Amino acid sequence: MRYYLVIRNIYNPKFQKKVTIISISGRNLFIMWIANFFVAASATMILPFLSLFIETFGNYSDSYVQRWSGFIFGITFLTAFFVSPIWGRIGDKYGFKPILLLTGTGIATSILLMSVVDSVHGLFILRMFMGLATGFIPTSMALISSQAPKEIAGKTLGTLQTGTVSGGLLGPLIGGMLADSFGFAYTFFLTSALIYLAVILVAFGIKEKKKSSANQKEKKYSRKEVLQYIIQKPLLLKIMFLSMFIQAANFSIQPLLALYVNELTGGTATNIALLAGFAFSATGFGNLLASRNWGKLGDNIGHDKVIVILMLASSILFIPQALATSLWQLVLFRFLFGMVVGGLIPCMTAYIRNVAPLSMQGEVLGYNVSFRFLGNVIGPVMGGMIAGFYEISTVFYITSFIFLCSGVMLLYSILHSESANKTAES
Repeated sequence: MRYYLVIRNIYNPKFQKKVTIISISGRNLFIMWIANFFVAASATMILPFLSLFIETFGNYSDSYVQRWSGFIFGITFLTAFFVSPIWGRIGDKYGFKPILLLTGTGIATSILLMSVVDSVHGLFILRMFMGLATGFIPTSMALISSQAPKEIAGKTLGTLQTGTVSGGLLGPLIGGMLADSFGFAYTFFLTSALIYLAVILVAFGIKEKKKSSANQKEKKYSRKEVLQYIIQKPLLLKIMFLSMFIQAANFSIQPLLALYVNELTGGTATNIALLAGFAFSATGFGNLLASRNWGKLGDNIGHDKVIVILMLASSILFIPQALATSLWQLVLFRFLFGMVVGGLIPCMTAYIRNVAPLSMQGEVLGYNVSFRFLGNVIGPVMGGMIAGFYEISTVFYITSFIFLCSGVMLLYSILHSESANKTAES
C-alpha cells in the first residue's frame, strides 16, 4: 500500500507541482542566503574606518570628525526610514525581484563612488543615496516569506537570517584588514564588486513565483487602507513598535562598547578596537547559532508567544552585562544575549506574513523595516545621552527595562486578544 501511494503521487500532477514549488523555494533560499551574506558583509566593511576616512579629507578637529561621523552614519538609516514602505508597495505591485535588482545596484554604485569622493559633504550625499537604495535585505525576507509555506515560515526566515548575520560578523573584520593593507579606495571598490556579484546571482538565479489568478483577483489596497489595516490590528502595530525598541536597544550600546571595554580592562589594553570587536561579534555568533531554532519554535507554538519569551529573556540578559567585572564576562553575556535576540526579527517577519493579506504584505513589511531603521537612529543618540548624564552601565539597565516593558505589554495584548476571541466564539 505504501509503495502504491508513492507511485500514485509520482504521477499525480498536483504532487509534482508541489514538489516543484518546494524545489524552487529551496533554491531561492540558498541563493538569497549567499546574496544576503555578500550584501551584509559589504555594507559593514566600511563601518570600522568611517571616521578615519573622513580625516583624509582635511585637517579637521576631533569634534568635527566625531560630529560628521554621526551624521554620515545616521543619514542612511534616516533616509531608509522614509523609503522602505515605498519599496514594499512597489514589490507588492511588480514583484520583489525587480526591487532586489534596483536596490542592490543602487547600494553597489553608491559605495563604488565613495572610492573617488573627496569631501565630507560628498560622502554625506552618497550615504544618503545609499539610504534611498537600502532595501535589499528586507526585500529578500519579503520574497522568501511570500514563497515559504506558513507552517515553516519562521524556520525558513531564521535560516535566511543566518546569512545576514554571518556577513555582518565577517564584514568589519575584512574591511579593517583591507583598509590597513590596501587603503580606503581599494576597499570601497572591492565592496561594491561583491554587491554587484550578489545582484548578478539574483538576476540569473532567483525565480519569483508569479501570483495565481486567485491572488491577482485579490483586492488592491491603497496606502491609506494599508495604514488603517495596521492601526486596526493592535497586536500588529505593537509588533512594529517592538521592532523599533529592539533596534534602539541593540544600537544604544554599540558606539559605547569600546569605551566600556576600556573600563573593564582598566585602560591598560593597547588593542581596544580588537577587544571591542570580540565583544561586538559575540552577539552575532549567538544570533548565528540560535535564530533558525527560534523560528522553528515559532512555527510550532506561535510566533507572538516566542517573541514574548525572547523579549523577557533579553531583559534578563542585559543586566549581567552591566554587572560584568572583566572582559570575558561581558563577551559571555553578550553571546547569550545574541542567542536570544537573534530570533526576534525572523519571528516578527513570520508573524506579519501570517496576519497580513498577500496583496499588502510587502508594504506592511516595509513599514516594519521603517520602524527598525528609526530604532537604528534613536539607539546611538539615546545611549550617548544616558552615558553622558550617568555612566555606561546605566545604558544596560535602561535598555533592560525597555525590553521588560515591551515584553509585558505584548503578553498582555496576546492574553487580551485570546480572551476576546473566546468570548466571541462563545
